[in-house]
Amino acid sequence: MEYRGSLYRALNPIYAREPLSGRGAELYGGRFNRKGTPALYASLSIMTALREANQVGSLQPTTLVAYEADIGNVFDSRDATALRAEGMTLQALADPTWRDRMKAAGEAPTQAFAARLLAAGYHGLLVRSFAHGASD
Repeated sequence: MEYRGSLYRALNPIYAREPLSGRGAELYGGRFNRKGTPALYASLSIMTALREANQVGSLQPTTLVAYEADIGNVFDSRDATALRAEGMTLQALADPTWRDRMKAAGEAPTQAFAARLLAAGYHGLLVRSFAHGASD
């Protein structure tokens, strides 16, 4: 699929001068990127961006940015058939132990999945948020 529209990111103010760098994800790894690989995590809604960035405790200092995006070849994981065809399930995407698995094996299954998609020529991955209270 192709995505054209607004995207939102809520990021630590430390990265406010480079909101497109993916530096935080590169330093720590994310559900869909290994440590050492920069990645941009964005949302279709402002509230989901805030919930994603503030999953532990109360609202922390946050810089909110908005982008107008035009991204070709995006894998839509909301399509269960396409997800299964790539060897993944919604349950595996939502696995709350992905950090533990990354620490134990060096790479979480969701990170390997995203790496395979990038190697296949995808430029993005559309996934529903797993943050508590998120709507998309």
